[in-house]
Amino acid sequence: MPRIEPLTPPYPDPVDQALRRWMPPDVPHEPLTLFRVLHRNPELASRMFALGAGLLGHGSLPAIDRELVIARVTARTGCAYEWGVHAASLARQAGLGPEQLQATTDTDPAANVPWPPHHAALLAAVDELHDTARLSQAAWDALRVHYEDGQLLELLVLAGWYRTISYLANGLLLEEEPWGARFPAR
Repeated sequence: MPRIEPLTPPYPDPVDQALRRWMPPDVPHEPLTLFRVLHRNPELASRMFALGAGLLGHGSLPAIDRELVIARVTARTGCAYEWGVHAASLARQAGLGPEQLQATTDTDPAANVPWPPHHAALLAAVDELHDTARLSQAAWDALRVHYEDGQLLELLVLAGWYRTISYLANGLLLEEEPWGARFPAR
């Protein structure tokens, strides 16, 4: 049971319109629990929408790279809720396979999956950011080989944003969406 109950239908008109904007068209399920909880504070939800939608729909990182970062950040924070939402939909659409998604939850994501150099650099950067809230020069240099300045800025914001989302989902005790991928047991 989440610490703050999500809104349930029928939604007030402004909330209904906002929730429709947050969800892709023609999805066969209710808006995400996270979105319905956030709309207990519509002003905050509105401010969060701009950044979240921008990162997902208008970013400069390739979709597969974005989803790899999200999967690793949410795995490292133990956020089964957000990991499962992305693993079931956006990550697979972007091209991450089941073995790759499983590897994002492993202590060493490269132990069983041979990652291309740019993905290995992303995973190492996410781990370093998670552990230290900094990037070493070696990690930065490994990323610079593959990404432009704008993409590197986006990467840092993306990792921080999904850490924030993980704090939110974990702090609220959100249960995994019924249709989401199951977070592998550790």
